[in-house]
Amino acid sequence: MKIRILAAGGRMPAWVQEGYSEYAKRLPREISLEMVEIPLGQRGQKNAAALVEKARQKEGEAMLAALHPRDHVVALDVQGKPWSTHQLSQQLEGWQMQGDNVVLLIGGPDGLAPDCLARARQRWSLSPLTLPHPLVRVVLAEQLYRAWTLLAGHPYHK
Repeated sequence: MKIRILAAGGRMPAWVQEGYSEYAKRLPREISLEMVEIPLGQRGQKNAAALVEKARQKEGEAMLAALHPRDHVVALDVQGKPWSTHQLSQQLEGWQMQGDNVVLLIGGPDGLAPDCLARARQRWSLSPLTLPHPLVRVVLAEQLYRAWTLLAGHPYHK
């Protein structure tokens, strides 16, 4: 199974890439994790609300263009369902049995475009806290690894 993360934004600090890579490389070959960065849309001071919406729409279009029809899309959304680590491991097991690739969507600073939320089969809230986007990448990779360790009976989770 392939899990792709489509994340709005780029040029992350070195610690983000190091943290993400550390957990991504720990996953077994049968669960590959790939990060795809989607460029942020232009935001500015003048007519801020209109520019923000246009930027979010542009990011959403790029995300939707990167999807394949059979992809199981999960939107990371503050209004989504919170999953415990055990629930995530059950989700991971279900995704593996389903056989489709999974794509996790991380929106930009203003969230995901409505079309992305509509395309998602599931909405997942990592936390009711507002997390910085760089940190979300690391937390997401770590939690996917932790969920796999639960399924594999690996002692990491203990």
